[in-house]
Amino acid sequence: MARDRRISRRRFLRSAAGAGVGAVAAPTIVPSCVLAAAERRGANDRINIGYIGVGRRARELMKLPKDAQIVAVSDVNRKRLKEMTSQPRGKDWRTYQDYREMLAADDIDAVIVASPDHWHALHVIHACRAKKDVYIEKPMSLTIREGRAMVEAAREHGRIVQVGSQQRSTPENRFACELVRNGRIGQVKKVHGANYPSPWECPLPAQPTPDYIDWDMWCGQTEPRPYHEELYLPRVRGHEAGWISYRPYSGGEMTGWGAHGLDQIQWALGMDDSGPVAVEPLLDRVPKDDGVHKGPRCEVQYTFRDGIPVVLDDKGSGGGGFFEGEQGTIAISRGEYKVSGKVDTGPIPDGGVHLYDSRENTLSSRSAGDTEMHLGNWLHCVRTRQRPASDIEIGHRATVLCHLGNIARWTRRRLAWDPDKERFLDDDDANTYLERPMRAPWVI
Repeated sequence: MARDRRISRRRFLRSAAGAGVGAVAAPTIVPSCVLAAAERRGANDRINIGYIGVGRRARELMKLPKDAQIVAVSDVNRKRLKEMTSQPRGKDWRTYQDYREMLAADDIDAVIVASPDHWHALHVIHACRAKKDVYIEKPMSLTIREGRAMVEAAREHGRIVQVGSQQRSTPENRFACELVRNGRIGQVKKVHGANYPSPWECPLPAQPTPDYIDWDMWCGQTEPRPYHEELYLPRVRGHEAGWISYRPYSGGEMTGWGAHGLDQIQWALGMDDSGPVAVEPLLDRVPKDDGVHKGPRCEVQYTFRDGIPVVLDDKGSGGGGFFEGEQGTIAISRGEYKVSGKVDTGPIPDGGVHLYDSRENTLSSRSAGDTEMHLGNWLHCVRTRQRPASDIEIGHRATVLCHLGNIARWTRRRLAWDPDKERFLDDDDANTYLERPMRAPWVI
């Protein structure tokens, strides 16, 4: 009989005993606030944050711990900037329509990037070059080559970069992945995930461009096309359209929601520094047309080195996955897990696999949701120079899974993948999908 298990805070802390706190990154450059003496802690000792993009998601990321403060916001939309500074808490925030001017400010220690997907790479790379630490919303990149360039920039400049896969800071998700890693369901035989839709080409006609939006800047690396409100917004009418559905600007829900679910699968399988060796579109297994998503939607199967198949067949949650083992199953979704069979859900003992416990590494002691805890973990790491719960290499590897799923659908054939070199084997055509042309001057 299936059991719905939500672990309590007390039980979770018991299970976390002995957990490591992550590898320490070299403190190449430390913000001035980190170097302040303890006796001088106060308002001037806070971590100063700037935002690149202040749409819906950015506003959800503004509940910062008390040891951080917002000092500046940047957006191509002047109307949004005015809205930000018209509220009482934002009256002293500086505003920038060009993010590069904000990055040049010496008093900004770190930035939160919540721009459209096609801007993520340049925003992160430029922030790292400007010696700013970064919190980057998922999905991390538009292409696989962009993602690797972002990792390299973070390492070269000694930056702390947290990817916004906040389920890495959710106790239930962490513990469920520990159960899989410690063999509590026995040897994993198969994993199921959601069948995330791929993007499609943008068919929208032209509309007059509002005079308060720098539309050419918004287009960035992509070839400019006429403005349309339903292109400018990430989603409209639920999940029906918006830039997240259009191929020039995003990887569709494959990278949108897939960045959450495939990240959990990768975490549970212990693949944070690797990836699959093959990906295949299951062309004969296509879900019924939902009248909304117009991109390819056949099921996709990944194969990892140990032979475990991961199938996107809608038998797993959009925020997690369904794991079949020799002794039972675990279904992981956002903030919860369910087990069935002979599964021992007791605490992981010393000597077992203990995953990164971000709750031990936050600036805020108050009760917080997963997003706030994830932000707190990032800011803690900004101070300590530890690697955060969802370090940029982890985020990149998860996003690669998403991109591989799209590429398999676009090429319509099984592809052999080298996760170390990040190239397809003996397939020059498939390798052309690893990057896209970028419009000058918005190039890496």
